[in-house]
Amino acid sequence: MIRAYLLGREPMHSLGFSYTKEPPYEAVVIGSVTLGELLRFSQEAVLSALAEGKPVYLYTPGLPQSEKNRALAASLNAAQRELKNWGVIFTDGGRKKLITAEEAKIMAASGQKPGPEAVMTPLAKEILEGLG
Repeated sequence: MIRAYLLGREPMHSLGFSYTKEPPYEAVVIGSVTLGELLRFSQEAVLSALAEGKPVYLYTPGLPQSEKNRALAASLNAAQRELKNWGVIFTDGGRKKLITAEEAKIMAASGQKPGPEAVMTPLAKEILEGLG
């Protein structure tokens, strides 16, 4: 199982990771984030992982909402768009799991095969072709 650094609360749905608070880790999972954290995002573990090309997942049920303040809601949406632009992968913990190229390399090295519900990036498919 892939080790992921966990920020915030552990997601209610399994994302297929074993969580850690210590290096080494192959991915980062943001299980929850507060309003202030989202608006002024500067989590060093996330920024470092993105800079190193490691996948970063944000569990969408852990996102804060502002239904009564339209201006705040717009700012939260803009912050989410910025994270997506940086390469953060948003997930709701559904059955389908996105396999990135980095994860495919780890799976190939350990002889693992993706499950039938997996969705793979084109590069991940290419990396895992030989495991058939």
